[in-house]
Amino acid sequence: MSRNSYESPFNLRYASQEMLELFSPDTRYKTWRSLWIALAEAEKELGLDITQEQIDELKAFRDEINYELAEQIEKETRHDVMSHIRAYGTQCEKAKGIIHLGATSCFVTDNTDIIIYHKALRLIRDKVLSVILKLSRFAEKYKDMPTLGFTHFQPAQLVTVGKRACLWIQDLLMDVEELDFVISHLRLLGNKGTTGTQASFLALFDGDHEKVKKLERLIAEKMGYTEVIPVSGQTYTRKQDSRILNALSAVAQSAYKFSNDMRLLANLKELEEPFEKNQIGSSAMAYKRNPMRSERISALARYVIVDALNPAITASTQWLERTLDDSANRRISIPEAFLAVDAILNIYQNIADGIVVYPKIIEKHVMEELPFMATENILMEAVKRGGDRQELHEKIRQHSMAAARRIKVDGLPNDLIDRIANDPAFGMTKDEIMAVLAPANYIGRSREQVEEFLETHVYPLLRSNQVSDVHVELKA
Repeated sequence: MSRNSYESPFNLRYASQEMLELFSPDTRYKTWRSLWIALAEAEKELGLDITQEQIDELKAFRDEINYELAEQIEKETRHDVMSHIRAYGTQCEKAKGIIHLGATSCFVTDNTDIIIYHKALRLIRDKVLSVILKLSRFAEKYKDMPTLGFTHFQPAQLVTVGKRACLWIQDLLMDVEELDFVISHLRLLGNKGTTGTQASFLALFDGDHEKVKKLERLIAEKMGYTEVIPVSGQTYTRKQDSRILNALSAVAQSAYKFSNDMRLLANLKELEEPFEKNQIGSSAMAYKRNPMRSERISALARYVIVDALNPAITASTQWLERTLDDSANRRISIPEAFLAVDAILNIYQNIADGIVVYPKIIEKHVMEELPFMATENILMEAVKRGGDRQELHEKIRQHSMAAARRIKVDGLPNDLIDRIANDPAFGMTKDEIMAVLAPANYIGRSREQVEEFLETHVYPLLRSNQVSDVHVELKA
Protein backbone atom coordinates (compact mmCIF):
# COMPACT_ATOMS: atom_id res chain seq x y z
CA MET A 1 0.00 0.00 0.00
CA SER A 2 1.34 3.41 -0.98
CA ARG A 3 1.50 5.88 1.90
CA ASN A 4 2.34 9.01 -0.08
CA SER A 5 -0.20 9.03 -2.91
CA TYR A 6 -3.98 8.86 -3.22
CA GLU A 7 -5.63 5.45 -3.27
CA SER A 8 -9.30 4.95 -3.97
CA PRO A 9 -11.46 4.04 -0.95
CA PHE A 10 -13.21 1.56 -3.24
CA ASN A 11 -10.00 -0.47 -3.39
CA LEU A 12 -9.13 -0.10 0.27
CA ARG A 13 -12.49 -0.19 2.05
CA TYR A 14 -15.57 -0.82 0.00
CA ALA A 15 -15.72 -2.84 -3.22
CA SER A 16 -15.37 -6.62 -3.48
CA GLN A 17 -12.37 -8.24 -5.09
CA GLU A 18 -14.53 -9.75 -7.84
CA MET A 19 -15.82 -6.32 -8.91
CA LEU A 20 -12.37 -4.77 -8.63
CA GLU A 21 -11.00 -7.49 -10.91
CA LEU A 22 -13.66 -6.78 -13.53
CA PHE A 23 -12.48 -3.18 -13.78
CA SER A 24 -8.79 -4.00 -13.50
CA PRO A 25 -6.19 -3.31 -16.20
CA ASP A 26 -5.76 -7.07 -16.66
CA THR A 27 -9.40 -7.60 -17.56
CA ARG A 28 -9.44 -4.55 -19.81
CA TYR A 29 -6.32 -5.29 -21.81
CA LYS A 30 -6.84 -9.04 -22.05
CA THR A 31 -10.25 -8.26 -23.53
CA TRP A 32 -8.63 -5.89 -26.01
CA ARG A 33 -6.39 -8.71 -27.13
CA SER A 34 -9.34 -11.12 -27.31
CA LEU A 35 -11.08 -8.65 -29.62
CA TRP A 36 -7.99 -8.34 -31.83
CA ILE A 37 -7.85 -12.13 -32.04
CA ALA A 38 -11.57 -12.34 -32.90
CA LEU A 39 -11.09 -9.66 -35.58
CA ALA A 40 -8.14 -11.53 -37.12
CA GLU A 41 -9.95 -14.87 -37.04
CA ALA A 42 -13.06 -13.43 -38.66
CA GLU A 43 -11.04 -11.62 -41.33
CA LYS A 44 -9.14 -14.86 -42.09
CA GLU A 45 -12.40 -16.81 -42.36
CA LEU A 46 -13.69 -14.25 -44.85
CA GLY A 47 -10.65 -14.55 -47.08
CA LEU A 48 -8.10 -11.97 -46.00
CA ASP A 49 -4.42 -12.94 -46.15
CA ILE A 50 -4.05 -13.92 -42.49
CA THR A 51 -2.47 -17.22 -41.48
CA GLN A 52 -3.35 -19.59 -38.67
CA GLU A 53 0.24 -19.24 -37.49
CA GLN A 54 -0.32 -15.52 -36.95
CA ILE A 55 -3.53 -16.14 -35.02
CA ASP A 56 -1.86 -18.82 -32.89
CA GLU A 57 0.89 -16.34 -32.06
CA LEU A 58 -1.69 -13.75 -30.99
CA LYS A 59 -3.39 -16.32 -28.78
CA ALA A 60 -0.10 -17.40 -27.22
CA PHE A 61 0.51 -13.92 -25.85
CA ARG A 62 -3.10 -12.94 -25.10
CA ASP A 63 -2.63 -13.00 -21.33
CA GLU A 64 0.97 -11.81 -21.17
CA ILE A 65 0.45 -8.06 -21.13
CA ASN A 66 3.80 -6.24 -21.33
CA TYR A 67 2.66 -3.27 -19.27
CA GLU A 68 5.99 -1.52 -18.83
CA LEU A 69 6.61 -1.35 -22.55
CA ALA A 70 3.04 -0.20 -23.26
CA GLU A 71 3.38 2.56 -20.67
CA GLN A 72 6.71 3.66 -22.14
CA ILE A 73 5.23 3.82 -25.66
CA GLU A 74 2.18 5.74 -24.43
CA LYS A 75 4.42 8.42 -22.94
CA GLU A 76 5.77 8.96 -26.44
CA THR A 77 2.60 8.53 -28.50
CA ARG A 78 -0.01 9.88 -26.07
CA HIS A 79 -2.32 7.14 -27.36
CA ASP A 80 -3.30 4.22 -25.15
CA VAL A 81 -4.61 1.93 -27.90
CA MET A 82 -1.61 2.43 -30.18
CA SER A 83 0.75 1.81 -27.28
CA HIS A 84 -0.83 -1.58 -26.65
CA ILE A 85 -0.93 -2.46 -30.36
CA ARG A 86 2.80 -1.82 -30.60
CA ALA A 87 3.57 -3.59 -27.32
CA TYR A 88 1.55 -6.63 -28.48
CA GLY A 89 3.41 -6.49 -31.78
CA THR A 90 6.79 -6.81 -30.10
CA GLN A 91 5.62 -10.16 -28.72
CA CYS A 92 4.06 -11.29 -32.01
CA GLU A 93 6.63 -10.69 -34.75
CA LYS A 94 4.70 -12.68 -37.34
CA ALA A 95 1.30 -11.22 -36.48
CA LYS A 96 2.14 -7.60 -35.69
CA GLY A 97 1.20 -6.46 -39.18
CA ILE A 98 -2.40 -7.68 -38.93
CA ILE A 99 -3.20 -6.55 -35.36
CA HIS A 100 -6.14 -4.10 -35.39
CA LEU A 101 -6.49 -4.45 -39.18
CA GLY A 102 -9.17 -2.05 -40.43
CA ALA A 103 -10.27 -1.05 -36.94
CA THR A 104 -10.36 2.20 -35.03
CA SER A 105 -9.59 2.58 -31.33
CA CYS A 106 -13.22 2.32 -30.31
CA PHE A 107 -13.33 -1.20 -31.69
CA VAL A 108 -11.41 -2.32 -28.62
CA THR A 109 -12.33 0.38 -26.11
CA ASP A 110 -16.11 0.46 -26.62
CA ASN A 111 -16.61 -3.24 -27.15
CA THR A 112 -14.48 -4.00 -24.10
CA ASP A 113 -16.48 -1.56 -21.99
CA ILE A 114 -19.77 -3.24 -22.90
CA ILE A 115 -18.35 -6.70 -22.19
CA ILE A 116 -17.14 -5.59 -18.75
CA TYR A 117 -20.38 -3.73 -17.98
CA HIS A 118 -22.37 -6.81 -18.92
CA LYS A 119 -20.44 -8.98 -16.49
CA ALA A 120 -20.62 -6.32 -13.79
CA LEU A 121 -24.38 -5.93 -14.21
CA ARG A 122 -24.85 -9.67 -13.82
CA LEU A 123 -22.76 -9.58 -10.64
CA ILE A 124 -24.88 -6.72 -9.30
CA ARG A 125 -28.04 -8.66 -10.19
CA ASP A 126 -26.79 -11.72 -8.31
CA LYS A 127 -26.13 -9.63 -5.23
CA VAL A 128 -29.56 -7.98 -5.37
CA LEU A 129 -31.10 -11.45 -5.48
CA SER A 130 -29.01 -12.46 -2.48
CA VAL A 131 -30.34 -9.48 -0.52
CA ILE A 132 -33.89 -10.42 -1.52
CA LEU A 133 -33.32 -13.97 -0.24
CA LYS A 134 -32.12 -12.74 3.14
CA LEU A 135 -34.92 -10.19 3.50
CA SER A 136 -37.54 -12.76 2.49
CA ARG A 137 -36.44 -15.04 5.33
CA PHE A 138 -36.68 -12.09 7.69
CA ALA A 139 -40.14 -11.20 6.38
CA GLU A 140 -41.37 -14.77 6.80
CA LYS A 141 -40.03 -15.01 10.34
CA TYR A 142 -41.64 -11.76 11.49
CA LYS A 143 -44.73 -11.74 9.28
CA ASP A 144 -47.14 -11.58 12.22
CA MET A 145 -45.18 -9.53 14.78
CA PRO A 146 -47.23 -6.33 15.27
CA THR A 147 -45.32 -3.07 15.16
CA LEU A 148 -46.21 0.57 14.88
CA GLY A 149 -46.67 1.80 11.36
CA PHE A 150 -45.56 5.36 10.70
CA THR A 151 -46.74 8.07 8.37
CA HIS A 152 -44.73 11.31 8.49
CA PHE A 153 -42.73 9.44 11.17
CA GLN A 154 -45.79 9.79 13.39
CA PRO A 155 -47.42 6.67 14.88
CA ALA A 156 -50.10 5.26 12.58
CA GLN A 157 -52.01 1.99 12.22
CA LEU A 158 -50.16 -1.18 13.07
CA VAL A 159 -48.29 -3.21 10.50
CA THR A 160 -45.95 -6.14 11.13
CA VAL A 161 -42.18 -6.28 11.12
CA GLY A 162 -42.33 -8.72 8.20
CA LYS A 163 -44.79 -6.59 6.25
CA ARG A 164 -42.40 -3.64 6.45
CA ALA A 165 -39.57 -5.82 5.13
CA CYS A 166 -41.73 -6.61 2.10
CA LEU A 167 -41.62 -2.93 1.18
CA TRP A 168 -37.84 -3.19 0.98
CA ILE A 169 -38.07 -6.38 -1.07
CA GLN A 170 -40.58 -4.95 -3.51
CA ASP A 171 -38.23 -2.09 -4.40
CA LEU A 172 -35.48 -4.61 -5.10
CA LEU A 173 -37.79 -6.68 -7.31
CA MET A 174 -38.33 -3.59 -9.42
CA ASP A 175 -34.56 -3.17 -9.60
CA VAL A 176 -34.17 -6.74 -10.87
CA GLU A 177 -36.69 -5.98 -13.61
CA GLU A 178 -34.71 -2.89 -14.58
CA LEU A 179 -31.41 -4.76 -14.53
CA ASP A 180 -32.88 -7.55 -16.66
CA PHE A 181 -34.04 -5.01 -19.23
CA VAL A 182 -30.66 -3.30 -19.39
CA ILE A 183 -28.71 -6.57 -19.52
CA SER A 184 -30.88 -7.94 -22.32
CA HIS A 185 -30.66 -4.74 -24.37
CA LEU A 186 -26.93 -3.95 -24.16
CA ARG A 187 -25.27 -4.18 -27.55
CA LEU A 188 -21.65 -4.30 -28.68
CA LEU A 189 -20.41 -1.52 -30.91
CA GLY A 190 -19.21 -4.09 -33.42
CA ASN A 191 -16.70 -2.92 -36.01
CA LYS A 192 -18.07 0.34 -37.36
CA GLY A 193 -14.92 2.29 -38.22
CA THR A 194 -13.96 5.93 -37.85
CA THR A 195 -17.37 7.53 -38.40
CA GLY A 196 -19.53 4.43 -38.22
CA THR A 197 -19.69 3.79 -41.99
CA GLN A 198 -17.43 0.69 -42.01
CA ALA A 199 -15.57 2.24 -44.95
CA SER A 200 -12.21 0.77 -43.95
CA PHE A 201 -13.63 -2.74 -43.84
CA LEU A 202 -15.43 -2.22 -47.13
CA ALA A 203 -12.05 -1.33 -48.63
CA LEU A 204 -10.44 -4.43 -47.12
CA PHE A 205 -13.06 -6.64 -48.71
CA ASP A 206 -13.02 -4.89 -52.09
CA GLY A 207 -16.50 -3.42 -51.75
CA ASP A 208 -18.20 -6.67 -50.65
CA HIS A 209 -20.97 -5.42 -48.33
CA GLU A 210 -22.07 -8.91 -47.35
CA LYS A 211 -18.61 -9.80 -46.09
CA VAL A 212 -18.45 -6.61 -44.05
CA LYS A 213 -21.79 -7.44 -42.44
CA LYS A 214 -20.75 -11.04 -41.84
CA LEU A 215 -17.45 -9.87 -40.31
CA GLU A 216 -19.36 -7.97 -37.66
CA ARG A 217 -21.61 -10.95 -36.90
CA LEU A 218 -18.63 -13.29 -36.63
CA ILE A 219 -16.74 -11.02 -34.22
CA ALA A 220 -19.82 -10.64 -32.03
CA GLU A 221 -20.35 -14.39 -31.93
CA LYS A 222 -16.73 -15.03 -31.02
CA MET A 223 -17.12 -12.61 -28.11
CA GLY A 224 -20.34 -14.31 -26.96
CA TYR A 225 -22.90 -11.88 -28.41
CA THR A 226 -25.66 -12.25 -30.96
CA GLU A 227 -26.34 -8.58 -31.68
CA VAL A 228 -24.47 -5.33 -32.20
CA ILE A 229 -25.77 -1.78 -32.16
CA PRO A 230 -27.25 -1.21 -35.64
CA VAL A 231 -25.88 2.26 -36.36
CA SER A 232 -23.26 4.43 -34.71
CA GLY A 233 -20.78 7.18 -35.10
CA GLN A 234 -17.27 6.25 -34.04
CA THR A 235 -18.61 5.16 -30.63
CA TYR A 236 -21.73 3.39 -29.52
CA THR A 237 -24.40 5.80 -28.40
CA ARG A 238 -23.66 7.02 -24.90
CA LYS A 239 -27.33 6.52 -24.13
CA GLN A 240 -26.28 2.96 -23.27
CA ASP A 241 -24.09 4.29 -20.47
CA SER A 242 -26.91 6.48 -19.20
CA ARG A 243 -29.26 3.50 -19.18
CA ILE A 244 -26.73 1.46 -17.20
CA LEU A 245 -26.21 4.09 -14.53
CA ASN A 246 -29.94 4.69 -14.23
CA ALA A 247 -30.30 1.02 -13.32
CA LEU A 248 -27.45 1.28 -10.81
CA SER A 249 -29.00 4.43 -9.37
CA ALA A 250 -32.27 2.55 -8.92
CA VAL A 251 -30.51 -0.09 -6.82
CA ALA A 252 -28.86 2.68 -4.80
CA GLN A 253 -32.24 4.33 -4.22
CA SER A 254 -33.73 1.11 -2.85
CA ALA A 255 -30.77 0.53 -0.56
CA TYR A 256 -30.86 4.15 0.58
CA LYS A 257 -34.51 3.78 1.61
CA PHE A 258 -33.69 0.62 3.58
CA SER A 259 -30.70 2.24 5.28
CA ASN A 260 -32.75 5.26 6.33
CA ASP A 261 -35.46 3.01 7.74
CA MET A 262 -32.87 1.05 9.69
CA ARG A 263 -31.39 4.24 11.10
CA LEU A 264 -34.82 5.43 12.27
CA LEU A 265 -35.66 2.04 13.80
CA ALA A 266 -32.27 1.88 15.50
CA ASN A 267 -33.05 5.21 17.13
CA LEU A 268 -36.33 3.72 18.38
CA LYS A 269 -34.33 0.69 19.60
CA GLU A 270 -36.69 -1.64 17.73
CA LEU A 271 -34.24 -3.00 15.15
CA GLU A 272 -30.46 -2.90 14.89
CA GLU A 273 -27.91 -3.86 12.31
CA PRO A 274 -25.38 -6.51 13.40
CA PHE A 275 -22.90 -5.26 15.98
CA GLU A 276 -19.72 -7.24 16.44
CA LYS A 277 -18.31 -8.18 19.83
CA ASN A 278 -15.33 -5.81 19.66
CA GLN A 279 -16.93 -3.13 17.49
CA ILE A 280 -16.63 0.44 18.76
CA GLY A 281 -19.61 2.69 18.19
CA SER A 282 -18.03 6.00 19.20
CA SER A 283 -14.56 7.16 20.14
CA ALA A 284 -16.08 9.40 22.84
CA MET A 285 -19.31 7.69 23.94
CA ALA A 286 -18.43 4.10 24.74
CA TYR A 287 -22.05 2.98 25.17
CA LYS A 288 -23.11 3.86 21.62
CA ARG A 289 -24.10 1.37 18.92
CA ASN A 290 -24.21 3.62 15.91
CA PRO A 291 -25.83 2.25 12.71
CA MET A 292 -22.56 2.76 10.83
CA ARG A 293 -23.24 0.15 8.13
CA SER A 294 -26.58 1.69 7.26
CA GLU A 295 -24.93 5.09 7.28
CA ARG A 296 -22.30 3.82 4.85
CA ILE A 297 -25.04 2.60 2.53
CA SER A 298 -26.63 6.05 2.71
CA ALA A 299 -23.34 7.74 1.91
CA LEU A 300 -22.46 5.53 -1.04
CA ALA A 301 -26.01 5.55 -2.40
CA ARG A 302 -26.03 9.33 -2.44
CA TYR A 303 -22.81 9.22 -4.47
CA VAL A 304 -24.30 6.83 -7.05
CA ILE A 305 -27.54 8.77 -7.43
CA VAL A 306 -25.61 11.96 -8.17
CA ASP A 307 -23.07 10.10 -10.35
CA ALA A 308 -25.89 8.94 -12.64
CA LEU A 309 -25.98 12.50 -13.98
CA ASN A 310 -22.55 12.03 -15.56
CA PRO A 311 -23.49 9.72 -18.45
CA ALA A 312 -26.77 11.59 -18.92
CA ILE A 313 -24.85 14.82 -19.54
CA THR A 314 -22.23 13.00 -21.61
CA ALA A 315 -24.88 11.39 -23.84
CA SER A 316 -26.58 14.72 -24.41
CA THR A 317 -23.41 16.63 -25.29
CA GLN A 318 -21.70 14.31 -27.80
CA TRP A 319 -20.90 16.12 -31.06
CA LEU A 320 -21.99 14.59 -34.37
CA GLU A 321 -20.11 11.31 -34.97
CA ARG A 322 -17.93 11.63 -31.85
CA THR A 323 -16.06 13.89 -29.45
CA LEU A 324 -13.47 12.94 -26.87
CA ASP A 325 -14.86 14.86 -23.91
CA ASP A 326 -16.57 11.64 -22.85
CA SER A 327 -13.37 9.67 -22.27
CA ALA A 328 -11.97 11.00 -19.00
CA ASN A 329 -15.44 11.24 -17.48
CA ARG A 330 -16.36 7.66 -18.44
CA ARG A 331 -13.11 6.25 -17.04
CA ILE A 332 -14.15 7.53 -13.61
CA SER A 333 -17.93 7.79 -13.43
CA ILE A 334 -18.97 4.39 -14.77
CA PRO A 335 -16.50 2.07 -12.99
CA GLU A 336 -16.98 3.93 -9.71
CA ALA A 337 -20.77 3.63 -9.99
CA PHE A 338 -20.37 -0.14 -10.28
CA LEU A 339 -17.85 -0.28 -7.43
CA ALA A 340 -20.10 1.82 -5.20
CA VAL A 341 -23.23 -0.27 -5.86
CA ASP A 342 -21.18 -3.41 -5.32
CA ALA A 343 -20.11 -2.04 -1.93
CA ILE A 344 -23.67 -1.02 -1.09
CA LEU A 345 -24.97 -4.51 -1.81
CA ASN A 346 -22.18 -6.16 0.17
CA ILE A 347 -23.21 -4.10 3.20
CA TYR A 348 -26.92 -4.64 2.51
CA GLN A 349 -26.40 -8.42 2.44
CA ASN A 350 -24.43 -8.25 5.67
CA ILE A 351 -27.13 -6.28 7.48
CA ALA A 352 -30.05 -8.30 6.08
CA ASP A 353 -28.33 -11.49 7.22
CA GLY A 354 -28.26 -10.39 10.86
CA ILE A 355 -30.92 -7.79 11.64
CA VAL A 356 -31.44 -7.72 15.42
CA VAL A 357 -35.07 -7.45 16.58
CA TYR A 358 -36.13 -6.28 20.04
CA PRO A 359 -39.70 -7.62 20.53
CA LYS A 360 -40.19 -6.14 24.00
CA ILE A 361 -39.35 -2.63 22.84
CA ILE A 362 -41.61 -3.05 19.81
CA GLU A 363 -44.44 -4.27 22.05
CA LYS A 364 -43.86 -1.40 24.47
CA HIS A 365 -44.17 1.16 21.69
CA VAL A 366 -47.27 -0.56 20.34
CA MET A 367 -48.99 -0.56 23.71
CA GLU A 368 -48.14 3.09 24.29
CA GLU A 369 -50.03 4.11 21.17
CA LEU A 370 -52.60 1.35 20.72
CA PRO A 371 -55.12 2.70 23.27
CA PHE A 372 -55.64 5.76 21.06
CA MET A 373 -55.96 3.64 17.91
CA ALA A 374 -58.35 1.20 19.59
CA THR A 375 -60.86 3.75 20.86
CA GLU A 376 -63.27 3.02 17.99
CA ASN A 377 -63.24 -0.71 18.82
CA ILE A 378 -63.74 0.02 22.53
CA LEU A 379 -66.58 2.36 21.65
CA MET A 380 -68.33 -0.28 19.54
CA GLU A 381 -67.96 -2.93 22.24
CA ALA A 382 -69.41 -0.56 24.87
CA VAL A 383 -72.36 0.25 22.60
CA LYS A 384 -73.04 -3.48 22.20
CA ARG A 385 -73.32 -3.59 25.98
CA GLY A 386 -76.07 -0.96 25.95
CA GLY A 387 -74.14 2.32 25.98
CA ASP A 388 -75.12 5.50 24.14
CA ARG A 389 -72.83 5.93 21.14
CA GLN A 390 -72.82 9.75 21.14
CA GLU A 391 -72.28 10.03 24.88
CA LEU A 392 -69.48 7.46 24.83
CA HIS A 393 -67.81 9.15 21.85
CA GLU A 394 -67.62 12.42 23.79
CA LYS A 395 -66.29 10.68 26.88
CA ILE A 396 -63.58 8.91 24.87
CA ARG A 397 -62.62 12.22 23.29
CA GLN A 398 -62.24 13.82 26.70
CA HIS A 399 -60.34 10.87 28.18
CA SER A 400 -58.02 10.78 25.13
CA MET A 401 -57.21 14.47 25.41
CA ALA A 402 -56.49 14.12 29.12
CA ALA A 403 -54.27 11.08 28.56
CA ALA A 404 -52.38 12.83 25.75
CA ARG A 405 -51.82 15.86 27.96
CA ARG A 406 -50.50 13.61 30.73
CA ILE A 407 -47.99 12.07 28.28
CA LYS A 408 -46.82 15.26 26.58
CA VAL A 409 -46.94 17.75 29.42
CA ASP A 410 -46.24 15.65 32.49
CA GLY A 411 -44.10 12.97 30.87
CA LEU A 412 -46.19 10.21 32.45
CA PRO A 413 -47.37 6.86 30.98
CA ASN A 414 -50.52 6.59 28.92
CA ASP A 415 -53.44 5.97 31.34
CA LEU A 416 -56.28 6.06 28.79
CA ILE A 417 -57.29 2.45 29.48
CA ASP A 418 -57.48 3.06 33.22
CA ARG A 419 -59.63 6.14 32.62
CA ILE A 420 -62.07 4.20 30.46
CA ALA A 421 -62.16 1.21 32.83
CA ASN A 422 -62.93 3.54 35.74
CA ASP A 423 -65.77 5.25 33.84
CA PRO A 424 -69.04 3.37 34.61
CA ALA A 425 -70.60 4.66 31.38
CA PHE A 426 -68.58 2.07 29.42
CA GLY A 427 -69.47 -0.89 31.64
CA MET A 428 -66.16 -2.67 30.85
CA THR A 429 -63.45 -3.99 33.14
CA LYS A 430 -59.79 -3.37 32.40
CA ASP A 431 -59.32 -7.02 31.45
CA GLU A 432 -62.22 -6.77 29.00
CA ILE A 433 -60.74 -3.62 27.50
CA MET A 434 -57.29 -5.23 27.23
CA ALA A 435 -58.85 -8.12 25.32
CA VAL A 436 -60.04 -5.58 22.75
CA LEU A 437 -56.49 -4.17 22.68
CA ALA A 438 -54.76 -7.35 21.48
CA PRO A 439 -52.29 -5.97 18.87
CA ALA A 440 -52.99 -8.87 16.49
CA ASN A 441 -56.48 -7.44 16.04
CA TYR A 442 -55.06 -4.30 14.42
CA ILE A 443 -52.59 -5.55 11.79
CA GLY A 444 -55.17 -5.94 9.04
CA ARG A 445 -53.99 -8.36 6.33
CA SER A 446 -50.30 -7.89 7.12
CA ARG A 447 -49.60 -11.58 7.69
CA GLU A 448 -51.58 -12.64 4.63
CA GLN A 449 -49.97 -9.97 2.47
CA VAL A 450 -46.51 -11.19 3.44
CA GLU A 451 -47.38 -14.81 2.64
CA GLU A 452 -49.05 -13.92 -0.66
CA PHE A 453 -46.25 -11.57 -1.72
CA LEU A 454 -43.52 -14.10 -0.97
CA GLU A 455 -45.32 -17.01 -2.61
CA THR A 456 -46.45 -15.10 -5.70
CA HIS A 457 -43.60 -12.71 -6.42
CA VAL A 458 -40.46 -13.52 -4.44
CA TYR A 459 -40.02 -17.28 -4.15
CA PRO A 460 -40.64 -17.96 -7.87
CA LEU A 461 -37.89 -15.48 -8.78
CA LEU A 462 -35.45 -16.96 -6.25
CA ARG A 463 -36.21 -20.51 -7.36
CA SER A 464 -35.86 -19.74 -11.06
CA ASN A 465 -32.46 -18.16 -10.40
CA GLN A 466 -31.33 -20.86 -7.95
CA VAL A 467 -30.24 -18.21 -5.47
CA SER A 468 -27.98 -19.57 -2.76
CA ASP A 469 -27.17 -18.06 0.62
CA VAL A 470 -23.88 -16.18 0.85
CA HIS A 471 -22.25 -14.91 4.03
CA VAL A 472 -20.59 -11.56 3.42
CA GLU A 473 -17.57 -10.42 5.39
CA LEU A 474 -17.07 -6.69 5.13
CA LYS A 475 -13.75 -4.91 4.81
CA ALA A 476 -12.67 -2.97 7.88
